[in-house]
Amino acid sequence: MTAEKVHLTGEKATLLATLYGRALDSLAKQPILGDPFAIHAARRLDYDLRRTRVSPTHAAVIALRAKQLDLWTAEFVAAHPEAVVLHLACGLDSRVHRLDPPPTVEWYDVDYPEVIELRERIYPGRDAYRMIAASVTDPGWLREVRGNRPALVVAEGLTMYLREQDGLDLFRRLTGHFPEGELAFDAYTRLGVRLQRFNAAVRAAGATLYWGFDDPAALERAVPGVRLVAEVGLLDVPGFDRLSRGDRVTFRLLSSVLPLRRLARLLRYRF
Repeated sequence: MTAEKVHLTGEKATLLATLYGRALDSLAKQPILGDPFAIHAARRLDYDLRRTRVSPTHAAVIALRAKQLDLWTAEFVAAHPEAVVLHLACGLDSRVHRLDPPPTVEWYDVDYPEVIELRERIYPGRDAYRMIAASVTDPGWLREVRGNRPALVVAEGLTMYLREQDGLDLFRRLTGHFPEGELAFDAYTRLGVRLQRFNAAVRAAGATLYWGFDDPAALERAVPGVRLVAEVGLLDVPGFDRLSRGDRVTFRLLSSVLPLRRLARLLRYRF
């Protein structure tokens, strides 16, 4: 099997860090996410993923984030077996394969054309599944998605790379396109964005963070019909107890400082 060359820069290259994190987690003695598809994808790349500078601790954080978003996605699909799922900035994430939704669910993975081109060479197709090659901030791609079903929009490692106005415009288009649904994504605070120089994976990719959420309720005021229903920190995600003792102690100490406790969160909204 031919190894796939990788030519990604900036925020596009950060997908390599999240892929490597999920692969490292899957190889751990007690995986949090346990994603065998990540190992397969990582081995298909002609790229030294150690260059992403993802440590075992960072890999655990990536796995915790993905675990919570998987749980919310599975809950929504179980409650809406004929839903639309939009996975924005999907990268090389195998969520659709991990969760294996029924063919009554229409699932769309959306990312830049060069990312989708790479993804198509690594992952197989499946029923009721499409990949859309476009920037998520391009208004045109949403016309390809049926708008008469409940929809879950899930995004992992996306919002912080958007300009605030671009992000708000995106959420308004999404919530206006569907009759009802949910938004599920991770977000940094403004302090988290300012501390990006300490994020080794972001530095290694040459990416830049822009958008921070200090008050999750602000999205309710900015996007009509949106209501916050859950805000989860990493300490509350199932699987936190599988971190090493040292990492658990470190995260709990950091969480005792309010600005640091809310530095990165997972948010769930209904509309």
